[in-house]
This record gives sequence, C-alpha cells and structure tokens, in this order.
Amino acid sequence: MIRKTACAVAALACILGVGNLGAQEKQSIVTVVKIVGEPWFTRMAEGVKDFGATTAGVTTSTTGPAQADSAQQLRVIEDLVAKKVTAMAIVPMDPSALEGVLKRAMERGITVVTHEADSAVNTQADIEAFDNAAFGARLNTRLSKCMGENGKWTTFVGSVGSLTHMQWAGGGIDNAKKFSKMELVDKNNESFNDANKAYEKAKEILRKHPDIKGFQGSSAIDVIGIGRAVEEAGLQEKTCVFGIGLPKDSGKYLETGAIDGISFWDPKDAGLIMSKVAKMLIDGKPITDGMDLGVKGYNKVSVKKGAGKGVVITGQAWVDVDKSNYKQFPF
Repeated sequence: MIRKTACAVAALACILGVGNLGAQEKQSIVTVVKIVGEPWFTRMAEGVKDFGATTAGVTTSTTGPAQADSAQQLRVIEDLVAKKVTAMAIVPMDPSALEGVLKRAMERGITVVTHEADSAVNTQADIEAFDNAAFGARLNTRLSKCMGENGKWTTFVGSVGSLTHMQWAGGGIDNAKKFSKMELVDKNNESFNDANKAYEKAKEILRKHPDIKGFQGSSAIDVIGIGRAVEEAGLQEKTCVFGIGLPKDSGKYLETGAIDGISFWDPKDAGLIMSKVAKMLIDGKPITDGMDLGVKGYNKVSVKKGAGKGVVITGQAWVDVDKSNYKQFPF
C-alpha cells in the first residue's frame, strides 16, 4: 500500500509538470529569445542564469535562432515541446506565427510565458515592461523636442510582424500628430534586428530625403545602424536619433551626437521576471493586480486579462538616457 501511494504521488507530480520529486528532478525553464548573440539578449540571459542560480529546484537556460527569423524561432520552440520542458519563456519574433505551437505546448502541460506579445492568445502570462503605446509616445516626445517639432522623420522596426515594435512606432506616430509641422516619411523600415541592415536602410533614406531631421528606432540595434549612417554623412548636428538601445552599444554615438538619446528596460531584469513568473505559474501561485514581484520596475504591476485565458502583466520599467548619464549603466 505504501509503495502504491508513492507511485501515485510520483505520477501526480509528473502530471502537474513538477517532475519526479522523489528522484529530485528539477523543473526546466527555458527562455527563447528572438536571436542569440545580440547584446540585448545576451544581457537577458544573465537574468535567466541568475534566477536558476538562486532558486532551488529549477534549471534555467536561454536559446533561440541564429538569425532573427520567425520560422527558425518556431523550430526551436517545436524542439522544446518535443523535449517536454517544464516551462518556456518566449520573446516572439512574430507572436501570431507561434500561436499553434504554443497551444500544443500548453495542451501537453508546458507552462508558457511570453514577453513583448500582449496580443498572444496561447500564453498563460505575457509580461510587458510598460504600456507600449505610451512608451512609443515617450520616445517621440523626446525626438520631437530635439527636432523643434518641425521637419521630416521616420520610424524603424525589427519587422512589421514584431508586435511591440509596431506598437512603439504607432505610439510615436500618434504623438507626432500633435505637431502640424512634423512630416512622417517612409514609415516602419525593417532592420530585422541587424545593425548593418539598419545602417544600409538609413543611408538609403538619407539619400532619398537629404533634409530628413528625425529617426525613431524600435529594435535594440536600430539606433546603432542609424547613428553610423548619420555620422558618416556628417549630419550629427542636423538630425535627431532616438530609440531603443543599450548604453554600451550606443555610447560612442551618443558621445559624437550621432545618437541623441536612447530608452530601454534592463533586459537582465526582463529575463529574471519571465523566469520568476514561470516558476510562480508552475507552483500555482496567484499573480494579482498591484502586487510586488520583487524585481526592479515590476514592484507594482498591472494585471489584466489577456487575449486568451491568460493575463498581461505590465510594469513601469523604462529608463531614458542621453550623453549626460549613459555611463551610469554598466551594460
């Protein structure tokens, strides 16, 4: 009878996705990024690693495609589903392209958490560092001020399938409508999360619109490519460049004025919060509106119903920097 009870408990643990507790198997939480090797996601992996190192009973890791390609990311996730990991924390390249595989993952008992995908249906929790439209407007307010609220400007995105990038660009576009002399041209240029592609596209726009005054970037490397093109053209004093970026990567262009300002949320904290929420969901712990999740920028989160059966968790994790203060941040 004792042996049967132990087997029953082990089977129940397996059904719940917590592994064979008797054998002390660890829960596996895998973070899937848009592209491995990009500094943004390398920083994110630090938070994932830290959570695994400080949390008993779990192993954490980071993976993703070698190129920013939704089909390649899909194959990575399909492989993790086949391996029956305990949980996946995903930063989708194109959220709509992953709905089918994430639905299958949850049907198999795999916990699913997403980041930058507040329209996702097949997720138990999507985590947003902030309200995306407000963030895009915030970037554009800085850009518009730099431009004197006058002149041609454009937006860059990693891809038009990247939901948050389009939301940030859209928030900026809506904000600029307040200024009658702001003229949007050739909007939503795709960089595919590649600084060289952003550079080539920026050069093309500078040739097409030699009088352009503003660039707003959405991928973490857009401003690097744009800044390089602006600097080579000697237009640091005639253009304004703002966007997502990391201080170390953007620093040399902030110094020369080729980039005027960046905004970000710490990817390390994002990696940490995704893993933490995944662990809470695995353990059946409630996540409620206004609660403190114990990570900087997520100390009083908004929790609302998502597009599916899950929730959207929103923090206040944005940081604005320029030449005067970027050195305060060691990444």
